[in-house]
Amino acid sequence: MTRHEVVSPIPGVFYRRPDPDSDPFAKEGQTVAADDTVCLVEVMKSFHQVSAGAAGRIVEFLVENEDVVDAGQPVAVIEAGS
Repeated sequence: MTRHEVVSPIPGVFYRRPDPDSDPFAKEGQTVAADDTVCLVEVMKSFHQVSAGAAGRIVEFLVENEDVVDAGQPVAVIEAGS
């Protein structure tokens, strides 16, 4: 299996949920499609959806909800093809 890192496209604040009252976009162990949203990154009140980028199973998230992330920083790992 190939490991794929989901990276933040921009610097900002990482969110696993669309809003505080909703379930996370994705959970560890969940199977996702390449175009599924796995998180949001917010900068200056603008929220950017981040897609998985590869179909497979989410192995782990590398940052916590509401952590500050940099552009290009890995935020999750997917085992592609599983």
